[in-house]
Amino acid sequence: MARSAGIRKYGDRVLRNKGETVKEFGPELKPLFKQMEETMIDAKGVGLAAPQIGIPKQIAIMNPEPDDDTKLIRMVNPRIVAASNETERLEEGCLSVPGVRGDVVRASEVTVRYQDENGKERTLHAEGMLARIIQHELDHLNGVLFIDRLSFAKRSLIKAKLKDLADGGKEK
Repeated sequence: MARSAGIRKYGDRVLRNKGETVKEFGPELKPLFKQMEETMIDAKGVGLAAPQIGIPKQIAIMNPEPDDDTKLIRMVNPRIVAASNETERLEEGCLSVPGVRGDVVRASEVTVRYQDENGKERTLHAEGMLARIIQHELDHLNGVLFIDRLSFAKRSLIKAKLKDLADGGKEK
């Protein structure tokens, strides 16, 4: 049985690296997806990228409705192929940057191509909260954190908090 994994925190190098493309699909992905699901649920999150649990792979899961596990989406090697010109500014947080929140501007709608856990190509058009979650998680797969998208003024205000996280979050 898969177990919940510890979530890597700001300052851990794995969060700043681009995840590796997954080339082999098979039974070994199933326990990883299960571990990611349990970790996301335990942390009361709506999305989780593999680098957040120390796995540098292009894998993400998301569920905009955490109380309904039929809404869970598993993505391997995802890429946004279209995004609306219309944007929305909403407050975001991140399981890897605890205690920090800030307004982030993101496209209102996105179309993403990805492979499912069996390697089958899929396309998903998303809007609203799901579009935001997808963009946030795909940022993780490219070494980008939501704090990178905050205004200079907001980043200045949270500088001390980020330093504290980084001092406690580095790999030993």
